[in-house]
Amino acid sequence: MVRFIDEHRDRFGVELICRVLKPAVQGFLTARGYRAAVSRAASARQLRDDLLVPEVARLHAENYGVYGRRKMHALMRRQGWEIGRDQTERLMRLAGVEGVKRSKRMFTTKSDPAAEKPKDLVQRRFTAPGPRRLWVADVTYVATWSGFAYVAFVTDVYSRRIVGWNVAATLKSDILPLRALDMAAWDAGGRLDGLVHHADHGSNYLAVVYTDRIEELGAKPSTGTVGDSFDNALAEAVNGLYKTELIRQRGPWRTVEQVELATLEYVWWWNNQRLHGELDMRTPIEVEDAYYADLESANPAPAGQGSR
Repeated sequence: MVRFIDEHRDRFGVELICRVLKPAVQGFLTARGYRAAVSRAASARQLRDDLLVPEVARLHAENYGVYGRRKMHALMRRQGWEIGRDQTERLMRLAGVEGVKRSKRMFTTKSDPAAEKPKDLVQRRFTAPGPRRLWVADVTYVATWSGFAYVAFVTDVYSRRIVGWNVAATLKSDILPLRALDMAAWDAGGRLDGLVHHADHGSNYLAVVYTDRIEELGAKPSTGTVGDSFDNALAEAVNGLYKTELIRQRGPWRTVEQVELATLEYVWWWNNQRLHGELDMRTPIEVEDAYYADLESANPAPAGQGSR
């Protein structure tokens, strides 16, 4: 109420506002009560709110404006603030921010009935004992003023890290998904021996040029079914979050190149800054770093063969 009077006192005056609203708003301040309130020293809670509300607004904006109460609470704790989840929700209301809501999925899979289909080696079990054991891949699209931009992602199941991606104006196998796979393979050192590569029955993933490249890298191809989100659920989740957190938030999109640049920034944020509930509010990079640190401590290098 004090804030409302502060915002309108120059136009209507304190006395008039209090006189008009007192009968209509139960517990509304009198003019005397207003003056007492504004002359009173701010409470500890008010001082803390004045400090934290801008911080909540800043952190929310820096993370694509998509975090809800759970992730904002985890992020505030990581920043060193001793704060509860309910308090985080209250501060978010004061800051005028809220989490983003997911949209319904659109199907983009186009199957080639004549193509030979690899077996499903995953069977909806999207878990892995470590990085570079199981990758999932899928394609989505973005409408732009100059036509569709198609986006391919390759995601590591263990850490949820996007290890390869590509944006193109075509769905052709040798341009869109193959370049995403090559990026992922390059990041992994060039060989994928023993790794399972899982996708749906999309014709671009069953094309000879793509399946041959998987086998050339030493990986094992695996496919789910057409239009069944459960058989490639993790890849579908990545696509859905990408559309929700970036595409719907930052559109409309003018060109394929604009989508490509925004996707580059988003992938960096996803891997290095975004908190993932499935990873106990850690980032993919933190999860992989912890895995390799544990591996190194369990298998220490022999004397004289330390890191260079």
